[in-house]
Amino acid sequence: MLSAQTIKVIKSTVPVLEVHGQAITKRFYEMMFSNHPELLNIFNHAHQKQGRQQTALANSVYAAAKHIDELEKILPVVKQIGHKHRSLGVKAEHYPIVGEHLLMAIKDVLGDAATEEIIQAWAEAYGVIAQVFIDVEKEMYEETEHQEGGWAEFRTFFVDKKVQESKVITSFYLKPRDGQMVSSFLPGQYISVKIKDSNDEYTHIRQYSLSDSPGKSHYRISVKREQGKDLPDGKVSNYLHDQINEGDTLEISAPAGDFTLDMSSRLPVVLISGGVGITPMMSMLQTLVESQSEREVTFIHAAINGDYHAMRDDVENLAVDHKNVKSFFCYEAPTEKDRVDGKFDKEGYIDLAWLKEILPSNEADFYFCGPLPFMKAIRQALLDWNVPQENIHFEFFGPAVDLDQA
Repeated sequence: MLSAQTIKVIKSTVPVLEVHGQAITKRFYEMMFSNHPELLNIFNHAHQKQGRQQTALANSVYAAAKHIDELEKILPVVKQIGHKHRSLGVKAEHYPIVGEHLLMAIKDVLGDAATEEIIQAWAEAYGVIAQVFIDVEKEMYEETEHQEGGWAEFRTFFVDKKVQESKVITSFYLKPRDGQMVSSFLPGQYISVKIKDSNDEYTHIRQYSLSDSPGKSHYRISVKREQGKDLPDGKVSNYLHDQINEGDTLEISAPAGDFTLDMSSRLPVVLISGGVGITPMMSMLQTLVESQSEREVTFIHAAINGDYHAMRDDVENLAVDHKNVKSFFCYEAPTEKDRVDGKFDKEGYIDLAWLKEILPSNEADFYFCGPLPFMKAIRQALLDWNVPQENIHFEFFGPAVDLDQA
């Protein structure tokens, strides 16, 4: 337990963290990777370059300081991060390294303002916070390894099938090389894929949502080819698209993630996706159909146009075969072929006016995923429609951010 004085000192640093938090975490990563380059085998280099990892850590540190006397309030965030850590292979022995360099970064950025009392208080507080993470993640590791078909860390799978779904998205059907069964998962969860390019010093790990329903002998991920000037943004996705073919092997971690479909709810379900954000929604849709759920399901997807629209036929066929499923598609820039085929319902962007047209009411469980600007717009539309916060569920591809500030 932390002393009252330690808690007082930590809380006194909250305004400082609000101002300097990102500078501290930026310096933290610089110093840690300089002293422990082996950790570059775990951390996402692209998120470091984009600044998303630094922002996410700064927000976590700020929240921990703010609630240092009631850490149970940050348990949902701890569990969300814990899922990612377990999926990546973060271990208890990494936490002392993180703590040491976090204190070094605080000293480095704050200078004389980081008094001995502040550093000592943060050292004590970090020990308590780290133990919360370690305990949560230990339980996750044990549960994952000991469930039926489960395993620890990474396991070798081979690509049983590779299917091009759109101009930029390709699906990989993965089966375990040892021929044994695979653990089940909850619709909405993801797996980590670890690759080692012979031209690169470090391994790279990326997390991809499972795009099929659970209970099968395979996992399916549907990967968008990320292209742009800011590599290594697309290092793994391009490697998968260009280098990995049927029969090739990949190292996979067991399913993880807390963005999951609540099967116990009786409310209608609205699944909204943009671009490759369709992947967890496909898992949810197929699970609802296969479980013979009687809940009304509305599937809404936004794409640039038909060339970029993955799995359209799969969704349409499910809607034809199941009376409780409806689908709507929104194209930002339809092609002439799209206009002739008439296979989209709205041109432009998903907005509240259109949602009100196609949905009978706002009384539903809403799940959405896609690019950050898309998610920000959808969340704001739902809030403007007075959808209760507890009925709004969303997933980030990468470190979580504050959608109010995104």
